[in-house]
Amino acid sequence: MSSPSPSNNLPPYPQGPPAGRRTSKRSKLRVGTFIEPSTGERSRRTFTLRLPLRRRSVQAALNGNGSPANTAILPVFSDQQSVRERSHAALHNLRASIVRGFQWLNSPVGRGVLKCTLAYTIASLATFLAPISDFLGKPDGKHVVATITVYFHPARSAGSMIEAILIAIVAVAYAQTVSILSMCTSVLFGNVWGHPALAHVLVLIVFIGGGFGFIGWLKQRMNNPLVNVGSTLASLAIIGVVTKESAVLTSVFSNQKIIQILKMLVMGITITTVVNLLVWRVSAVHLLRKSMTQTSTALGDMLAMITHGFLSGAEDELLSREFNAASSAYKSAYPQLTKNLREAKFERYFLGQEKIYQLDRAVVKSMETLAQSIGGLRSAVNTQFSLLKEAFEQADQPPLSPKMQRTASTILKSGKDRTLVLQAIREASDEGDDDRGSPGLGRRRSDISIAPSFRNSGEIFELFIALLGPSMKSLAYTLSEVLRDPPFGSAPKYEILINDQFRQSLTDALGLFNDARAKALHELYRYLEMDRTRSEQIQADFEEVAAACGHFSFSLQSFAEEMQKYLDVLDDLKHESQFKRRSWHWLVWWRSKDHHSRFFPALPYNQVPEEQEGLIKPIKKTAIPKGIPDSMVERRDTLARDDVRFGLKVGIGAILWAMFAFIPQTRDTYQHWRGEWGFLSFMIVCSMTVGAANTTGWARFLGTMIGAGAAYVNWNVTHGNALGLIVLGWLMAFWSFWIMIARNQAPLGRITLLAYNVSTLYAYSLSQKVDDDDDDEGGVHPIIGEIVRHRFIAVTAGILWGLIVCRLIWPISARKKFQQGLSMLYLQMGLIWKRGPLAILLRSDCSRSYLKTGEMTALKKYAARLDALRASAASEFQLRGPFPASQAGRLMQCANRLLDAFYAMSLVTQRRGHLTEGERALLLYTAEERKALCDRICHVFQVLASSLMLEYPLTDAIPSVLGQRDKLLAKIFQFRKEHMPSRTLHTLDRGEPGSPTAGRANSFATAASSLSHPPGFAQNTGNGSWSNSLRGSIGSLTDAGENIMHNNNNSSVMHVVVEERDYALLYAYALVTGQVAEELSEVAREIEGLFGVLDKESILLQ
Repeated sequence: MSSPSPSNNLPPYPQGPPAGRRTSKRSKLRVGTFIEPSTGERSRRTFTLRLPLRRRSVQAALNGNGSPANTAILPVFSDQQSVRERSHAALHNLRASIVRGFQWLNSPVGRGVLKCTLAYTIASLATFLAPISDFLGKPDGKHVVATITVYFHPARSAGSMIEAILIAIVAVAYAQTVSILSMCTSVLFGNVWGHPALAHVLVLIVFIGGGFGFIGWLKQRMNNPLVNVGSTLASLAIIGVVTKESAVLTSVFSNQKIIQILKMLVMGITITTVVNLLVWRVSAVHLLRKSMTQTSTALGDMLAMITHGFLSGAEDELLSREFNAASSAYKSAYPQLTKNLREAKFERYFLGQEKIYQLDRAVVKSMETLAQSIGGLRSAVNTQFSLLKEAFEQADQPPLSPKMQRTASTILKSGKDRTLVLQAIREASDEGDDDRGSPGLGRRRSDISIAPSFRNSGEIFELFIALLGPSMKSLAYTLSEVLRDPPFGSAPKYEILINDQFRQSLTDALGLFNDARAKALHELYRYLEMDRTRSEQIQADFEEVAAACGHFSFSLQSFAEEMQKYLDVLDDLKHESQFKRRSWHWLVWWRSKDHHSRFFPALPYNQVPEEQEGLIKPIKKTAIPKGIPDSMVERRDTLARDDVRFGLKVGIGAILWAMFAFIPQTRDTYQHWRGEWGFLSFMIVCSMTVGAANTTGWARFLGTMIGAGAAYVNWNVTHGNALGLIVLGWLMAFWSFWIMIARNQAPLGRITLLAYNVSTLYAYSLSQKVDDDDDDEGGVHPIIGEIVRHRFIAVTAGILWGLIVCRLIWPISARKKFQQGLSMLYLQMGLIWKRGPLAILLRSDCSRSYLKTGEMTALKKYAARLDALRASAASEFQLRGPFPASQAGRLMQCANRLLDAFYAMSLVTQRRGHLTEGERALLLYTAEERKALCDRICHVFQVLASSLMLEYPLTDAIPSVLGQRDKLLAKIFQFRKEHMPSRTLHTLDRGEPGSPTAGRANSFATAASSLSHPPGFAQNTGNGSWSNSLRGSIGSLTDAGENIMHNNNNSSVMHVVVEERDYALLYAYALVTGQVAEELSEVAREIEGLFGVLDKESILLQ
């Protein structure tokens, strides 16, 4: 059946369109058979990967940015408006603002702010209502109830609330234990044994230094926001008993304050919990499923656009606003995904749904794997762009065809060198019919025997897209539509709606793609083999392009196979959710792992093969990058661990501050200026890094000024009236929680409300005749000015003390941590590459990959945390100048692209099939060159990491990776020459694609998945024989490999049958190493921009 498309009138490939053809007309892809995911129906209708995304983008824009007519804001001060029109516009804007305000209050963020405000208002009644105040006792400090609702606010999910309750219980228990033990020690040594000075010293060192040092160590060790809040809560309780009350100071045991603090803590936690669970309860499970849907949609969008970019050959597809929006959507959804998974764990375990949580976790892990596969696809398509760019940049050199020269000249003159579009492979929405029975295609295949010559590498891409483009586009359509289809229903239940047909549809689509890919690669390499008149250099360029085509197609196939696992896990989750069998086996945590495995069988993405255990040590998934690892530091430093140093630093600072409460000469001053609030400010401000301390200190200073000023104004306006203070306190709480939740400035909003709380509620409690030495602040007639002044000075002094301690005692610079962490990341990547991405396949017979399961995820998380540390480093002020944030950002981008290339390499080398005889012979023949290339890449990684670590300039003699890569390619050419007779004869006798030998085209996928490099092999002497000198042990090689290596007979190599597609194995490896080399060069340029370059004329000895 012929097609009306004009593309059928073109000459057969690879001669391309005639020179006079207008470049504005686009060649059209054949309509391939694709699988409709929801029904499994095979269809041949016209479709495009771009249109669904555009429709959805428009819809999202309308939903997000568009405003209904009744809420749109109209201009008021236009010169063309009359007075009446302006008044109508102002009235309309007022109504619209009110409507928008109510809509915001009904949103999740608005509801969260209202919940927090309600909880704070209820908690403040513990000070304003006499019955509740009497229940808490006579001592002051009843504002702590409201303080707890500020720290443990109810604007969180139920799972997060459960975690907060558990942390609060531990914090309260710890605070009570330290308070009681300190009081007992003071009584024993000071009263019973008559050594009050010794008692004070012991309390300072053991319970102040040790107790608060342990809190600091725990904050750093856990690095959890809720743990930080719990540590602040414990600090508040300990400070209130040990340094503020006179019982410990006078060596008298009194449980009055201890019981009061316990009551206040329990009351505050209870209020927050009740409001959280009864008022607009939010489920972490529902949030998890919502974030899963958002992540799945973003992955589907990126997959469609990456595939479309490969089909069109246009790099601007990946630079478009749509792709950046999809990438940003994933980057914003993924942190929420991991956060919601953690919170959902508490809900699932509390409700006895352990197995469902395990499946939720498996779904998240599968999404992480899909995202990594997206990175591999992007790395593969970047390879295509770079190869095309090279072809266009060489437009003025032979042997480019006139057509290619004209196209390149046009693009380069127009300045669009980053949008290199291949005219012959651009996707059109009005594609022609399929090629079955097409005269054009029949003539094309019949003309293969003519063996027309390729004139440029771009025509190879055109041929590949013409052969496999429809099938590739069809598979990408099926995959993207499955990802875009929401796996869960709408709010509030988010029921699992995964279509049972998806699994079978994906299997069918993958089968169609595999068949088409085998035929396309077979025919592509037949074209390459028919013409041997080209030079070796041009032949290498063409084969590199062919390998790039196969590399992308294999990466797409790997993505589809990961999608099958993703759908399997969703099916298991759907099945388990229908039965909801409950169990609480986590309560028997002391049981062995065997007991746990009986109830929780191995799930996808949780299985680690036994043969991989111990092969590669996994990277620790620490919350804050350590920089230099402990194993390297402990050799030269006793106190190597940052968490231990931080704990000691906090303990020393706490002792030096609290000692003024125990020295008789300074005790009155400490109490007059309310030193306990400065102590608490020190504990809050003292952060892990100097940059974090600066940020927290500034937020606390600014918040204290705002809160103290508001307290002063409100007290004078209401004259201490309880009802007026409740109303104004509600407004103040609403604004503060809006800052915390809506504006995402938690430190500022929290400290503002706490400063208001500790001034206003404290002043009101003084007016109710509480037991306190408060004559200096007015007693029953509070002097609000003195109260505010004392609090502000105490808080400011605590902030300054915290900054001094962070700066002078073992300062931990965020700049230094980022610099060390980035250096360690580069060094780690170099060590991983030194393993040899190809070696492990020969050692394990294609059963292992050079990246261990979970290692890439750990690397990605480490890089993400380095980005967070980079943001903190920007807040550090040093005399050496500002932090180079832009250069650091570009270095992180290079690191992420390198990680994508590493994962693309792992897709190529992942366990699949087996090595053919030709592939094994090639790998053994090039073992020495590949080892040298891996060593060179590791060397460059180490040089760059060392330069970053030491802040030394690079020299202009950095070893070249491309030179070693060229040696590898030369060795491949030599192998090709030696095998040319047998390979050519074998090629000419293979027959048509439909013959049985054509099925071996799948060996390209096997080759691409088995790229190997053993660490030490014999070196070829140049005449085809193998020498007996070996580097390293070869005992782990297979018998076949050993036989080839130890056989000095030249015929042992020449008798191996090598097909053209066997070479794709090493060419794909060379492509990825080329990407790695390019990124390393970019890193070197950035380092040169930071630290300069040393040349041979540099004078260093001064």
